[in-house]
Amino acid sequence: MASQQSLASTLPRALPATFMKEITNDFSTDQELGRSVFGTVYKGVLPEGGGMIAVKRLAENEPVPFGITFETEVTNLMALKHENIVELVHYCHEAQKKVVQHNGRYVIVDVTESCLCYKYLPNGSLDKHLYADTSSMINWDTRFKIIKGISQGLHFLHKDLNLDMERGPLIHMNLVPNSIWLDDNWVPKIADFGLSRLFGKEQTRMYTVNVKGYNGYMAPEYLYRGEISTMSDIYSLGMLILEITTGEKNCAVSEDRSARKFVDNVHQNLKTNEQIIHKYPSLGPNGLQQVRACIVIGLKCVEVDRNKRPTIVDIVNKLNGKRVPILDLV
Repeated sequence: MASQQSLASTLPRALPATFMKEITNDFSTDQELGRSVFGTVYKGVLPEGGGMIAVKRLAENEPVPFGITFETEVTNLMALKHENIVELVHYCHEAQKKVVQHNGRYVIVDVTESCLCYKYLPNGSLDKHLYADTSSMINWDTRFKIIKGISQGLHFLHKDLNLDMERGPLIHMNLVPNSIWLDDNWVPKIADFGLSRLFGKEQTRMYTVNVKGYNGYMAPEYLYRGEISTMSDIYSLGMLILEITTGEKNCAVSEDRSARKFVDNVHQNLKTNEQIIHKYPSLGPNGLQQVRACIVIGLKCVEVDRNKRPTIVDIVNKLNGKRVPILDLV
């Protein structure tokens, strides 16, 4: 293990495109770990027994978050040091010439090969373990640990960056099951910052006309008005918490892009202690209390009115057993 860590740590932060192709077998589908809004993630096998890294290949010439340069984005992401944030260790950003067909003729164009390299996490993304129809479905204790870990990671992005970097919160904008990666101890790591927005010190919201994301996880105010705030992430977190707690998939469709039907089903089917006990018959009093708290948190997070949602501080406090008025059990 020491030799694997030492080889990865001696690699330069900026890596050439030829090296990216070499360690992913030319971005082979056999090496594919998953897909996201902005690119595909591959398993990168380092030479000389140097271990593995996760290589996210961005779509060609894809605009970077924050509206700034790729190198500055990388610097921002490499500065995010937290147990529940995936660690960015290397990157590739290399302009190349490519021959393409245009109007019946072959022309040479400039394209940019961009990759982000993260620490490899052996349990993959959360969606592979979350639902009842998956063979590796995880137990409640692990689920509750994952909910707490994701919430602590989001607390770091929304609150702790203000102190550590003297700037505003980082809004992730893409909290979905395949952007949560799991290490070998099932510790969750927030990944996939391709849609993220970095706020100024006193900034509380911004607007965009370029709405991107997964149906079922986008807050209504973002989906229909392009409004971005910390509450955008809270809505997505609420959907994640409901899915993790119930083991049921948020099956949003084009006519229900905010997955209100899924939310209504959770509210109707798990609103009483009797219903919760029926769904989780093997849990003791402590486990059932955790389930109830997570359902209350999740439902409050997905309120259509953003002003009725709890903050990430409220959520973390509630998960740690503290009394939080906005999340008091009814």
